[in-house]
Amino acid sequence: MDTVVAKANLLSRYQQYTARKYHFILVLLAGLVVAAMVSLKLGAVPLDFQTIAKVLGNKLFGADYAVDNIAVTVIWELRLPRICMGIVVGAGLALAGVTMQVILRNPLASPYTLGMASAAGFGAALSLVANVGFWGGHELWTITNAFLFSLLSSLLVIGLARLRQVSAGTLILAGIAMMFLFSALTSLLQYIGSNEEIAAVVFWLMGNLSRSTWPKTAMATAAVVGIMPVLLRYSWDYNALASGDETARSFGVNIGRVRFVSLALASLVVAASICFVGTIAFVGLVAPHIARMIIGGDHRFLLPAASLLGAVLLLIADTAARTVLSPVVLPVGILTSFLGVPLFVYLIVKRRRDYW
Repeated sequence: MDTVVAKANLLSRYQQYTARKYHFILVLLAGLVVAAMVSLKLGAVPLDFQTIAKVLGNKLFGADYAVDNIAVTVIWELRLPRICMGIVVGAGLALAGVTMQVILRNPLASPYTLGMASAAGFGAALSLVANVGFWGGHELWTITNAFLFSLLSSLLVIGLARLRQVSAGTLILAGIAMMFLFSALTSLLQYIGSNEEIAAVVFWLMGNLSRSTWPKTAMATAAVVGIMPVLLRYSWDYNALASGDETARSFGVNIGRVRFVSLALASLVVAASICFVGTIAFVGLVAPHIARMIIGGDHRFLLPAASLLGAVLLLIADTAARTVLSPVVLPVGILTSFLGVPLFVYLIVKRRRDYW
């Protein structure tokens, strides 16, 4: 009888524990909707929620409300693509950050740590300064260069991962080497570029959602939404990897395959995100840690929660970037960079407590 009661109590606590995680995810969804509506309202052109509802009703449901053409242009052509891109990019960077941190077992792993952001910056600088592109016309060179060089950096790191007896720490070092290499190459291009070209490179490196359009948003969305379910299928493998390679092997996890596939998919998400908006810093590092502190390390819940949190954080940061110094619009990458400072302080203090 005591055993039955103990099992019932344990099951009840587990159900409550799981319910809290679902509740947190639902709260994030609601917060994302609220943040999107507020972002639609705020800006240089003042709008009210009634006008926003009419425009969305006309465009999405075929309604026939009388709406000013300026409001339609501002909402549907300017703000909404930017908001949707912010949601997709924030979710994608956070998703990639969680994946990289668990497969490399390093709390500082992120798209920057593995050199992908620096490589994308070099690809963009190559088109802006040297007018070199690999596909499409001049307008597409920056996007395609950033995408291809981001993938190139990740492929070099993934290639090293395929070698035998290569630890996660070695992959981090390889990524840092890629980061310094492409950063140096970008600095070289800036040194030989004109003032206008240097300004264009710096603006791209700061990250900005102002270049968002519906076709770009659709391509980024296809990559993030298409890859997220695949990474979610590895949730149990990630939980095992978080306890160490030996523990994962004892549970039958093919560590080499999981690490290779996860790195490849996370790299594709990052490349498809930052090639359109530039190198937006720290979202892929901050969102996973905040989500992990709130709901724990179960990747069945951590992956979607961190993605939603990354979307909320980037959307709030971009709204602030558009409105704080209006009509001046700040690059959103500047605001997201400030998010990394308290997190690094926290990690330093935590590590000091853990090891000393």
